[in-house]
Amino acid sequence: MYAVIKTGGKQYRVTTGEKIKVEQIPADVGSEITIDQVLMVGEGESVKIGTPVVSGATVKASVVSHGRHDKIMIFKMRRRKHYQKHQGHRQNYTEIRIEAISA
Repeated sequence: MYAVIKTGGKQYRVTTGEKIKVEQIPADVGSEITIDQVLMVGEGESVKIGTPVVSGATVKASVVSHGRHDKIMIFKMRRRKHYQKHQGHRQNYTEIRIEAISA
Protein backbone atom coordinates (compact mmCIF):
# COMPACT_ATOMS: atom_id res chain seq x y z
CA MET A 1 0.00 0.00 0.00
CA TYR A 2 1.23 3.48 -0.82
CA ALA A 3 0.01 7.03 -0.28
CA VAL A 4 0.75 10.51 -1.55
CA ILE A 5 0.99 12.96 1.36
CA LYS A 6 1.42 16.71 1.52
CA THR A 7 3.63 18.30 4.16
CA GLY A 8 5.72 21.45 4.14
CA GLY A 9 4.29 22.57 0.79
CA LYS A 10 5.63 19.47 -0.99
CA GLN A 11 4.12 16.12 -1.97
CA TYR A 12 5.72 12.74 -1.22
CA ARG A 13 4.86 9.20 -2.33
CA VAL A 14 5.36 6.99 0.73
CA THR A 15 5.08 3.33 1.66
CA THR A 16 5.17 1.61 5.04
CA GLY A 17 8.66 1.37 6.57
CA GLU A 18 10.15 4.07 4.34
CA LYS A 19 12.33 6.92 5.70
CA ILE A 20 11.95 10.37 4.14
CA LYS A 21 13.33 13.82 4.84
CA VAL A 22 10.62 16.49 5.00
CA GLU A 23 10.57 20.17 5.91
CA GLN A 24 11.15 20.76 9.62
CA ILE A 25 8.29 19.61 11.89
CA PRO A 26 8.15 20.85 15.51
CA ALA A 27 8.13 17.41 17.17
CA ASP A 28 10.52 15.60 19.50
CA VAL A 29 12.73 12.74 18.31
CA GLY A 30 10.94 9.44 18.88
CA SER A 31 7.48 10.98 19.00
CA GLU A 32 4.60 9.77 16.84
CA ILE A 33 2.96 12.19 14.39
CA THR A 34 -0.17 11.84 12.28
CA ILE A 35 -0.37 13.31 8.79
CA ASP A 36 -3.96 13.82 7.68
CA GLN A 37 -3.26 15.58 4.37
CA VAL A 38 -3.42 12.39 2.27
CA LEU A 39 -4.00 13.21 -1.40
CA MET A 40 -4.11 9.65 -2.76
CA VAL A 41 -4.10 6.08 -1.47
CA GLY A 42 -3.36 3.08 -3.67
CA GLU A 43 -3.05 -0.67 -3.31
CA GLY A 44 -2.51 -2.73 -6.44
CA GLU A 45 -5.16 -1.82 -9.00
CA SER A 46 -7.43 0.06 -6.58
CA VAL A 47 -6.68 3.78 -6.20
CA LYS A 48 -8.54 6.38 -4.15
CA ILE A 49 -7.99 9.98 -5.23
CA GLY A 50 -9.11 12.79 -2.93
CA THR A 51 -10.78 16.08 -3.75
CA PRO A 52 -8.38 17.49 -2.56
CA VAL A 53 -7.78 15.02 0.32
CA VAL A 54 -9.03 11.47 0.91
CA SER A 55 -11.58 11.65 3.74
CA GLY A 56 -10.68 9.51 6.75
CA ALA A 57 -7.21 8.58 5.47
CA THR A 58 -4.23 9.14 7.76
CA VAL A 59 -0.54 8.29 7.77
CA LYS A 60 1.21 7.57 11.07
CA ALA A 61 4.92 8.33 11.23
CA SER A 62 7.61 8.55 13.89
CA VAL A 63 10.33 11.19 14.04
CA VAL A 64 13.80 9.67 13.57
CA SER A 65 16.01 12.76 13.64
CA HIS A 66 16.39 16.45 12.91
CA GLY A 67 19.22 17.90 10.85
CA ARG A 68 20.37 20.27 8.14
CA HIS A 69 20.93 19.57 4.44
CA ASP A 70 24.21 20.24 2.65
CA LYS A 71 25.09 23.86 1.97
CA ILE A 72 24.12 25.31 -1.37
CA MET A 73 26.04 28.28 -2.70
CA ILE A 74 24.26 31.31 -4.15
CA PHE A 75 26.32 33.53 -6.46
CA LYS A 76 24.95 36.66 -8.09
CA MET A 77 26.90 38.80 -10.52
CA ARG A 78 26.26 41.69 -12.88
CA ARG A 79 28.78 41.82 -15.68
CA ARG A 80 30.76 45.02 -16.19
CA LYS A 81 29.20 46.61 -13.06
CA HIS A 82 31.67 45.41 -10.39
CA TYR A 83 28.89 43.63 -8.45
CA GLN A 84 29.30 40.19 -6.94
CA LYS A 85 27.41 38.62 -4.06
CA HIS A 86 28.22 35.29 -2.38
CA GLN A 87 25.74 33.62 -0.05
CA GLY A 88 25.16 30.16 1.39
CA HIS A 89 22.07 28.36 2.70
CA ARG A 90 21.41 25.20 4.72
CA GLN A 91 17.79 24.07 5.01
CA ASN A 92 16.53 22.34 8.16
CA TYR A 93 14.81 18.97 7.81
CA THR A 94 13.06 16.31 9.87
CA GLU A 95 13.62 12.65 9.01
CA ILE A 96 10.51 10.53 9.56
CA ARG A 97 9.75 6.81 9.26
CA ILE A 98 6.33 5.84 7.93
CA GLU A 99 4.75 3.37 10.38
CA ALA A 100 1.22 2.82 9.03
CA ILE A 101 -1.12 3.95 6.26
CA SER A 102 -4.82 3.76 6.99
CA ALA A 103 -7.45 4.45 4.36
